Amino acid sequence: MSLFQKSVLNKHLAAQNKEAVAKAYKIFTKYFHDPAIQQNIKESKEEQFQAKFLDELFVTVLGYTMYPKEPHNLVTEFKNLKGAKKADGAILADGKAIAVIELKGTKTKDLESIRQQAFDYKSHHPTSSDQKLRGSKGPH
Repeated sequence: MSLFQKSVLNKHLAAQNKEAVAKAYKIFTKYFHDPAIQQNIKESKEEQFQAKFLDELFVTVLGYTMYPKEPHNLVTEFKNLKGAKKADGAILADGKAIAVIELKGTKTKDLESIRQQAFDYKSHHPTSSDQKLRGSKGPH
């Protein structure tokens, strides 16, 4: 069973800017397909690579702006509105988290064991909240 209906997927794929996607993929492969970088990532702990991963993938490849640059739409160490836990990062829109980013080490194989963590992040960041998060001005 597919995650998306084929017609819905095709509609969204057709709407993509093919040149922008090709350019982003070229940047992505230059960094993430480099054998030396891959080996270093495999040998590093999650915390060692966290900031660089967010910068390379979300800033360099996908075009987000990371705090402290303004206006920013990507933050690190994003604290839950409820409780003391933090996600490794978050994508913001209008000052609200629309996606949280949680990194795991390359040795993590059983993703079922972290499923509850993912659902906890979602439940702790309601999208209807008017509360501003870390002073974000939203996407640029």
